[in-house]
Amino acid sequence: MSTYKVYVTDYDYKDLTIEKSILEPIGAEVIGLQCKDGKGLAEQAKDADALLVQYANVTKDIIRKLDNPKVIARYGVGVDIVDVAAAREKGIICTNVVDYCTDEVADHNISLLLMLVRRIPMFVAETKKSRWHWSETGRPVYRFSSLQVGVVGFGRIARNMCRKLNTLGFQIAASDPFVSEREFLEEDVKKMGFDELVQTSDILVLQCPYTPETHHIIGEKELTSMKSGSILINCSRGKLVDNNALYQALKEGHLAAAALDDLEEEPAKRFSWKAEENPLFSLDTCFITPHVAYYSEESLIEARKSASYNVRAALLGENPPNRVN
Repeated sequence: MSTYKVYVTDYDYKDLTIEKSILEPIGAEVIGLQCKDGKGLAEQAKDADALLVQYANVTKDIIRKLDNPKVIARYGVGVDIVDVAAAREKGIICTNVVDYCTDEVADHNISLLLMLVRRIPMFVAETKKSRWHWSETGRPVYRFSSLQVGVVGFGRIARNMCRKLNTLGFQIAASDPFVSEREFLEEDVKKMGFDELVQTSDILVLQCPYTPETHHIIGEKELTSMKSGSILINCSRGKLVDNNALYQALKEGHLAAAALDDLEEEPAKRFSWKAEENPLFSLDTCFITPHVAYYSEESLIEARKSASYNVRAALLGENPPNRVN
């Protein structure tokens, strides 16, 4: 008979071999569910000693219905899908995984940025039409050194990205009210206020967490104030951007292009989703990847191991390495 019950709320991995290899030796039974929309989670995992969470939204109501869990562990960095305050009230430890995809997300941002600055998709489309010239569709292309990359947020991933972009010669500026001027100087990045950053950047990159304060941090007002012909990149949470407002800005040609790794409706958290639901897919100037910025074979293994070790520590009465509350 197992000592602990660990429920994986949802997962898109082939199996739970990694989790079981870490948790079964301490007497834990690892049970895989597929409640990524949160429905039925409280009933199916009522006797959980621990939850391992990928996409499921673990709400206050769900937390209150669970008998006596000791820990809720996220596979990722962000904990916006877990009601941390409600967990704290019930004495439940919450953990995340720090640093596991710092390179991956930074590199995904840079890949999308370089693709659009050099207008690669536009030129490829031209050659398929037998056009062999830097035509109107491909223009304009500017030197990296003449362009300002503005970054909203200046945490680990943003700093990793800025170091790499600096070597390519871009002018780098960033906005983050929680980071000191000294830290910006150490990374050779100019500190700006949010409004100034939005208005002056040629490429605006969002790399901040999703909170009630950052919901639609880029909306109609911000998009209108961006430079004509500028580029927006978001490899953070989809809800940072008002998708309808972005559609209008792109359709009207105010923005040259946008690249997103998630959408406002967050398809990964839904069982049924069609691209036709979001008008951004109808535009040739919007490039969307399926929430894969964090992905590499190495990062997946690291996330799963780290989250499992967080659970293991909490169940054994130890302090988990990545406790967030």
